[in-house]
Amino acid sequence: MIVFVFNSILLGVGLAMDAFSVSLANGLKEPQMRKVKMIKTAGVFGVFQTGMPLIGWLCVHTIASYFTAFQKAIPWIALILLGYIGGSMLKEGISGEVEEIDDTILDKKTLFIQGIATSIDALSVGFTIASYTWYSALISTVIIGVTTFVICMAGLKLGKIFGLKLADRATIFGGIILIFIGLEIFISNVFM
Repeated sequence: MIVFVFNSILLGVGLAMDAFSVSLANGLKEPQMRKVKMIKTAGVFGVFQTGMPLIGWLCVHTIASYFTAFQKAIPWIALILLGYIGGSMLKEGISGEVEEIDDTILDKKTLFIQGIATSIDALSVGFTIASYTWYSALISTVIIGVTTFVICMAGLKLGKIFGLKLADRATIFGGIILIFIGLEIFISNVFM
């Protein structure tokens, strides 16, 4: 149980790094953001990071359950997807090409688009948690969402204070975490 919670938190941390970077930028660009708006903003990121892995899990169990050979490919898919996403994040962070955010004050439409953009990679996590029961997948995705919420609140607060200086490091850190989680899933499912 402790390993399950720890892995879910690590997945949440790794997946939340894009949202953290965006939250830093949002905090910088709207330094007078009220606490209620901060909670709603972090909440949107948390909801998307909860929903996307759950959608991925549902896809695996509704479509892939008909293909037993596909089940054996899941660790490979997790390794490839998380490695690719993590590698892309590393490349972005090292090259300094983190996505720029529009200079306008954050509105609902922009926040919705940011929520989708920062959580689309979380859809692949549904493949990585495919061996979980429905209840375990739900608990794991809620932990991921809560972790994202907390990280995004910190990002908004830090963004208001420090700005974008931390954004590249957050992307690098998130990339490393996702790569290690992909390796852990692959090794524990293929070699053990």
